[in-house]
Amino acid sequence: MRFDKGHKHETHKRIVDIAAQKFREEGVASVGIAGLMAQAGLTHGGFYAHFESKEALVEEAMKAAFDGSRLTYSAGLETLIRSYLRPAHRDNPGQGCVVATLTPEIARHPATTRAAYTERLEKFLEKIAALLPEQLPPETRQQTAIGILGSMIGTLQMSRAVTNPELSENILKSGINTALSLAEAAQKAK
Repeated sequence: MRFDKGHKHETHKRIVDIAAQKFREEGVASVGIAGLMAQAGLTHGGFYAHFESKEALVEEAMKAAFDGSRLTYSAGLETLIRSYLRPAHRDNPGQGCVVATLTPEIARHPATTRAAYTERLEKFLEKIAALLPEQLPPETRQQTAIGILGSMIGTLQMSRAVTNPELSENILKSGINTALSLAEAAQKAK
């Protein structure tokens, strides 16, 4: 059987997109190649026509998840924080931030995967730092961006982990207030 030109590329992208979602929903270790390929409508054996290893897929899926982020930076820092810490983001980890879902696992992966993670995380931090007042020294903007993102990630993770819906909502609200406080404190310190 002959496939149309571009079929392999489209199939490859479909596998990566499914993996990016499944890894964020279930964790890398919980997702098997056979199940992933079945969800893509392919056989397990076809995997190696696209990837050298599961680790190669992990790296590519992680990059795709970072690059496919739906966060908008143009509306300002407060909007970014509120968007990140909204219930819809909490309730849909498969479509959400790769940092909040995969950081603990990525820390145990090979250096090449961690390097790709680091590169994407640095870009994320740069985007947050760019939303802080320009008159702040670059080091202060970077440190504040790290604090804000760290606060947002921890907040999102805790809000997902608890079984009490009211507590989950309170965690999100507190996280928003904390992240905004960090931004305000940096602005006052200028």
